[in-house]
Parts: sequence; C-alpha cells; structure tokens
Amino acid sequence: MRKLGLMAGGGELPITLAKQCRAVGRPLFVVRLKGIADPPLQEFEGADIGIAEIGKMFSTLKKAGVEAVCLAGLVQRPDFAALKPDLRGLKMLPGAIAAGRKGDDALLRFLLSEFESEGFAIEGAHEVAAGLTLPSGPLGRVAPTAEDMADIHKAFLVAGEIGRMDIGQGAVVCQGLVLAVEAQEGTDAMLARCAGLPPALRGQPASPKGVLAKRPKPIQEQRVDLPAIGVATIQGAARAGLRGVVGEAGKVLVLDRAAVAAAADSLGLFVYGLAPDEFAPIELSQAGL
Repeated sequence: MRKLGLMAGGGELPITLAKQCRAVGRPLFVVRLKGIADPPLQEFEGADIGIAEIGKMFSTLKKAGVEAVCLAGLVQRPDFAALKPDLRGLKMLPGAIAAGRKGDDALLRFLLSEFESEGFAIEGAHEVAAGLTLPSGPLGRVAPTAEDMADIHKAFLVAGEIGRMDIGQGAVVCQGLVLAVEAQEGTDAMLARCAGLPPALRGQPASPKGVLAKRPKPIQEQRVDLPAIGVATIQGAARAGLRGVVGEAGKVLVLDRAAVAAAADSLGLFVYGLAPDEFAPIELSQAGL
C-alpha cells in the first residue's frame, strides 16, 4: 500500500481515516493544519503545518515518503489577507484567490491541481476507508413513510439546486416548506437555526416532521469535500423536530455507521440512502421531461 499523506482539518473525519489506516496497516503521515486539526491526531506520525505553508507542506510530505494525499476535515475559507505564506505559498496565492472568487469547488480543484503538479496522487475519503458511504435504503430500524418521501424529494431537489450554484450541500424541508438551506455555516449551525424557528413551522420532538437532505454539489470534485453525517447530525435533526435525514447513497460519508444508526434508532429518526433510480425520475419530472 502506498503511503498516505492525510491533510487534516477539524472534525471527526480525519480521525476516522487515520484510525482506519492504522487498522489495516497502511503507512500514514498526518499533516495537522495548525489551529484547525483536532488533538487526537497528535498520536499519529505527522507534522503541524500552517495552512499557507505550502512549500513546507510539500517538502515534508516528500521527505516522509508520501505518494498519495487525502484532504479531509473541516476548514473554513481563509482570510487570504491574514495568511502568512512561505515562498511556495506566496507563489500560489494569486491563483488561490482567483479560484476562490469562483466558489468553493473551484478553490478545491485549484488546491488538488497543485498537489498533483508535485507528483502526488489524490484519494477521496471514501477510497481510503471502504464502507464509509451511506448505503441505499434505511440505515437503522426506522424507515420513511410515503408522507416523508414527499419532503425527501423536495429537499433533495433544493439541495441539488443550491449545489449547482456552489452554495452548499444540504436543505431542510417540512411539509413542503423549505425551512433552511446550507451555506458557509455548515450543517450543525443550519439545524440549530431550524430548531429556533417558530413551532408552527416545524416539527417537535413529540410530533416530528420534515427532513434534512444532503448530497454532493453536481459540479463537485468528489475526491474532496463529500457531504458527511455523524451522530451530531442526528442529534441536531432531532432537536429541530425532524423525522429524519436522507442522503445520496454512495456519495455521503457516514462517520461511525453503527453509532449513527444507534442514535437514529434511539431518537426515532430515519436515516435513508436515496438510490439513483429513486431520485433520477424526480429530477426529470422537475425539469418537465
């Protein structure tokens, strides 16, 4: 197995990937982004490097014998004016700023191209850890009803539209009403915003209704930044009074599948993977075809 360089942001995903590499004996080197990566990653071989220290990043990875890299974890869009780049980062900065003006996906594509130009292969998180993506159908014991499917279809379409505009990857719909769409704040903050809406607009824990849908942007580079759900997502959906969470099967990451299923079962929520043959007719219908 070729040695993997894990470019680690915040959150559970980089920790999950690092543990997976250890479990299967894959050689690993973790670049912990300063001020962003979480403390548990300190136990793995690696280095702490600033987000704009690109030259140091490349030289450290090569010295460690890394052949492929995986970009994983939460990284907020940086304030380019506040960055302290090294010489390689300074050379790269104008291109990064130009790409960033076109949207998050363009910026990610630019970053990947820089790694590839240095000879590194790119691996997606779903390639590093097989079985990490949402399967088709219900994940736990709870399944959506026919009424839920109406909200699922609309939320899935809305998520696709905002993704097409490079805005976000998620949407919340309750009885046909769009309660929220995800932008830069992220899924947890969006769900908290839903929980703060008037009770007349949303479900309640005792009488849940509505759904959160997550899917990749249609324009997305899927080797990085696939949408993800974890136990916190399920808990946030419950606090918002939702019936469940739906994602595109095979293209949404599930962080600790067993724990997510257990949390959903205990809270009475469904987690559902929508297969291509379920959502393709919906999108054709929306387009009038």
